[in-house]
Amino acid sequence: MFAKEIYQERRKQLKSVIGEGIILLPGNEESGMNFRDNTYHFRQDSCFLYFTGISRPGLCLIIDIDNDQEILFGDELTVDDIVWTGELETIEAQAERSGIAFTRKKTEVLNALAGNRNVHFLPVYRAETSMKLIDWGLTGQPSVALIKAIVAQRSIKGEQEIQEIEKAVGISVLMQLKAQEIARPGVTENAVAAQLQAVAIANGGQQSFPSILTVNGAILHNHASNTVLQEGQMVLCDCGAENDMFYAGDLTRTFPVGKSFTPLQQDVYNIVLNAQQKAIDALKPGVLYKDIHLLASEHLVRGLTDLGLMKGDPKQAVAEGAHTLFFQCGLGHMMGLDVHDMENLGEEYIGYTEELKKSKAFGLKSLRLGKALEPGFVVTVEPGLYFIPVLIDSWSAENKHAGFINYEKVKQFRDFGGIRIEDDFLITATGSRLLGPPLIKTVAEVHANR
Repeated sequence: MFAKEIYQERRKQLKSVIGEGIILLPGNEESGMNFRDNTYHFRQDSCFLYFTGISRPGLCLIIDIDNDQEILFGDELTVDDIVWTGELETIEAQAERSGIAFTRKKTEVLNALAGNRNVHFLPVYRAETSMKLIDWGLTGQPSVALIKAIVAQRSIKGEQEIQEIEKAVGISVLMQLKAQEIARPGVTENAVAAQLQAVAIANGGQQSFPSILTVNGAILHNHASNTVLQEGQMVLCDCGAENDMFYAGDLTRTFPVGKSFTPLQQDVYNIVLNAQQKAIDALKPGVLYKDIHLLASEHLVRGLTDLGLMKGDPKQAVAEGAHTLFFQCGLGHMMGLDVHDMENLGEEYIGYTEELKKSKAFGLKSLRLGKALEPGFVVTVEPGLYFIPVLIDSWSAENKHAGFINYEKVKQFRDFGGIRIEDDFLITATGSRLLGPPLIKTVAEVHANR
């Protein structure tokens, strides 16, 4: 946990914005894998963590603005519980460390919510939480005012948060280096992925998401399998650590299974690397991240034009969406306590505004962050090129965007795969700063490390 004053100030700021009623922040429950007592690894709700710092199942925080009270609800361990868990810090002690004055039993939540008052609660993403809200009589819509207040607050990372994110990114760098160390011909994807998880756990945390480790990089979120790595293939490794304070890292590298890229792989890799650098150079407050996404897309088109896969004016090609045959996703997302920070609250609030709505067009509809950058934002920058056979065949059959795409040339890339490069950045007052230690990514550096 941080110092209790940090959590007190966070709650104070939230109360001042909401102004009236009750703020309800339920923590997460244990969730059974296949029976009640065989549980998944417990992960506390990130908003609950942000405002309390307490990672323990079965808790609920009520901030009663009208009566100026903060109450933590939960049940202390029984002797029967302690037989299985050992003695743990009491809820009362944890509340004290968070600066929360009052604790109550879990069954008293309903009484605290009684009366004709406005109860502000967030969207739910777990069935257990949904059932609790129903039991408490909360069947209405989540509070948009609470969503917007929390998004505004959590989007700007404090100094202590940035330090924790840097730690998580540092562990993520170790995961990436481990992947490049052991991913050799004859090794399975699963064997490599297992070592990435081991690095995260050995450094005191967990993975911030299941690692994407694959030689089939054309599938955007393809997880590891028993596929055996072979000479001539490329490995796309998208992985991240969650440190012991629950902050995330998220890095992607693409590298050859053997000692070097083929000349064609190297050419495509450099197109992606150049687009990433152009996007990084454009990061600064006040710039729409959507515009940076489009800028990176234009540079991808320029590189593909040099390879003969595309033609025509790059800006016009991007405006008409022709580039999405090769770049179907968004350039990046917010990152913090969640690897895709706060997206459970709704992308329309996290990445967009009342004035800037999310596009419904193929490609742009997958851009999670479009709004103007602000100092204190933490974002990923992850352009890529993906040669998806079914998409190539579909577009080719329609002769879609034929003025910009050379389909005969593109068909030669049906088995190429995909390349993505990703780093994490803090938006500063004047530009941006790379988070964590630099991780090798030029072709020369990759080859030297093989």
